[in-house]
Amino acid sequence: MNRTLSLFLIAAFAMLTTACSQDSETEDNDPSSQDRSTSLEYVRSISFLSADTDTISTIEAALADDDKERSQGLMDVRSLPADKGMLFIFEENKPRGFWMANTPLPLDIIFVNADKQIVRIHHNAEPFSEKSLQSGKPAQYVIETNAGYCISHDIQEGMKVAF
Repeated sequence: MNRTLSLFLIAAFAMLTTACSQDSETEDNDPSSQDRSTSLEYVRSISFLSADTDTISTIEAALADDDKERSQGLMDVRSLPADKGMLFIFEENKPRGFWMANTPLPLDIIFVNADKQIVRIHHNAEPFSEKSLQSGKPAQYVIETNAGYCISHDIQEGMKVAF
C-alpha cells in the first residue's frame, strides 16, 4: 500500500508540475502580456515649429506607414522615452479617428493635415479607452507622444511640424 501511495503521489506531483509549467509558457507567449517598448525603432525626426518656423522641440518617432503598423500603433507599449513618439502616415488627407484600446500609456494624439499643420490635439488620451478621438478636420498624419508633451512644450493647434 505504501508503494502504491508513493507512486500515486509522484505521478500527481509530476502532473501538477507539468500543468504549472504549461501555464507559465502560455503567459509568456500571450501577445497581450508582452511589452513592445524595446522593439520600436525610432527612425524619423519630427520637429514642432513656431509661427516663425523656429523649432520648438523635436522627437524621434517610430513609423506606422502600412495597415498592420497603423492598426498596432503603440498598443502593448508600456514605456516611451520622453523624446520619442510614433508617426502614422496615411495616403489620404481625410477626417480620422483614433482610440486607445490595448494602449497602456496616456498619450497626446496630434492630428496633422497634408500641409503639415496641426489641426487637432487630444491631450492625455485615456489608456485602454475604446472612445474614438476624432480629428474634426482632414488629417494625413497622426503623431503620438507621451501625455503632457504638448502642454510642456507649448505645442498648439495651428502650428506646423517638419519631418
